[in-house]
Amino acid sequence: MAVPLLEREWSPASTQTTDTIEPKWQVRFNDGKRRNSRHSLLSRIWYWQSRPSMRDDHYTHDYYAAPLDDDDDSEDLPKPTLARQPRGVNYSPMLRWLRRSLLRLPLYILMLFGILHLILVVYGRKPLLWDNRKDDVEIPDWATDLQALTHYATDPTRDVQPIPCHSHNDYWRRIPLFDALRYGCTSVEADVWGYDENDDLFVGHSTASLTPTRTFKGLYVDPLVKLLDKMNPSTSFGDTKGHGVFDEDPHQTLVLLVDFKTEGHTLFQRVQEQLEPLRKRNYLTYWNGDKVISRAITVVGTGETPFDLIIANQTYRDIFFDAPLELMYEPPSGGGQVHAAVMPHDGKEKKRGQGQEGTAHLTADAFNASNSYYASVSMTSAIGIPWSGRFSAHQLERIRGQIRGAQQRGLKARYWETPAWPTSLRNYVWELLVREGTDMLNVDHLKAAVSKDWGRVGHGLFDA
Repeated sequence: MAVPLLEREWSPASTQTTDTIEPKWQVRFNDGKRRNSRHSLLSRIWYWQSRPSMRDDHYTHDYYAAPLDDDDDSEDLPKPTLARQPRGVNYSPMLRWLRRSLLRLPLYILMLFGILHLILVVYGRKPLLWDNRKDDVEIPDWATDLQALTHYATDPTRDVQPIPCHSHNDYWRRIPLFDALRYGCTSVEADVWGYDENDDLFVGHSTASLTPTRTFKGLYVDPLVKLLDKMNPSTSFGDTKGHGVFDEDPHQTLVLLVDFKTEGHTLFQRVQEQLEPLRKRNYLTYWNGDKVISRAITVVGTGETPFDLIIANQTYRDIFFDAPLELMYEPPSGGGQVHAAVMPHDGKEKKRGQGQEGTAHLTADAFNASNSYYASVSMTSAIGIPWSGRFSAHQLERIRGQIRGAQQRGLKARYWETPAWPTSLRNYVWELLVREGTDMLNVDHLKAAVSKDWGRVGHGLFDA
């Protein structure tokens, strides 16, 4: 008699029982000793999660039945039982590719940043390992009341070297006015709003940013009065008057650029009234009808500042105008003759940011040192952005001609709305403007401008 090749050893004695032989997986799960164990529970979960779909080709025998003789009593033999072998989950090719890609993604990102870092090292914009430079300027704590700085009268700006940079949107800084002075900027900007129902003038970039506590007097006029009083003490050691805000250069004036945001003719008189504490202490630069007398603070009006009100007084002025630089282009072969372009006037609203109120149909010859201080223009609109990374020859000549025309009139050329990113483009524009002789650098990042290390990149993710 042939014996079936079952997993369990078969003997004739086993046919005397009614028990059937179970496949391995069924015996494993029915084992009473492991039924309630953690291993048994995990095994059950694994089986039911990984079993194949109910198709005929997924069913296999876990034994081979031996052929039986015709005279054997096959009814006494156990019935063959089909068993399903556990199988792993079959993923589609797309899911397998996605899984491999996700596992490799962190490696690809690290390789990308490594390549970018090596490129910056080759071009000299990054150190190979780490940067030991110390860029922080050691200055007094500006959050401390000035009365607490009593070692020397001029301690508030001790060791601060003034440089020709303009703190753009200065009121956004952590400490308006004093953050700019901390780095030595000689020009600060305040956007001023006036409303009839309130005597105060408010400072902010837009009406949504205005608050009752952030006023022109509180943020700029009163702090400047307090600082200059500190820098010009009354002592028995001689004349201490006429000292500016910078101890390193007492004769350096600080420009207060006031951007008129509401109707200029109404706001002009109110700004003059707010400046009275500085005026009565002789801290304001003024024109006396014959020449300009430089003092610690020079007030310049831009935005909606009315030019006609500035020139109305022929004997005294202490608010000067921000003239349009785009009118002052002088060609290289001008022979000293300034190109007197006419201010365009087509009835459309001009781009805000510099003085244009009351300047319709005026030529460049209307602006000079007796009524204006800056000659400014948006670089984006007047010159354009060097998208290739460098200015074209035509753009360079326009920059040079505008600077020539402004300086011949005794005005200081200033470009606003210069590129801020990427950092290499910003640094290129700064370096070029300084090289071409611009008088004031309009900046947002004070530390980067003051360091003058414009060949290197110090911040940002993809600054290159």
